[in-house]
Amino acid sequence: MSIFLALILINSIALLGYGISCLFSVKMKTEFVRFGLNSQQRIITGTAQVLGAVGLIVGSFTSLIISLAAAIGLCLLMLMGFIVRIKIKDPLSETLPSFIFMLLNLALAIAIQQRI
Repeated sequence: MSIFLALILINSIALLGYGISCLFSVKMKTEFVRFGLNSQQRIITGTAQVLGAVGLIVGSFTSLIISLAAAIGLCLLMLMGFIVRIKIKDPLSETLPSFIFMLLNLALAIAIQQRI
């Protein structure tokens, strides 16, 4: 397995788990209230993460355009998550994961674009 595919799988599994928890976890429902976001925004966020994660994996085996769109979408989603965390003044330990995933998805988008 290449490093490229390993990063896609790790990223996708993590974001798939987070997306599913956004949709179904009571804890995440409470977190989104703390973020100042409503239930509809939580559902959109969770759905976008699940679709992005699936898009990265499926696109890797079918069409890199799908993976590119997913990586760009996830990068933007993580940027928004990072901004929300800064806005509510979360500690660095809670803010850093969104920043790291933003950078990871940016790097994947660049790598995918170079392969197209």
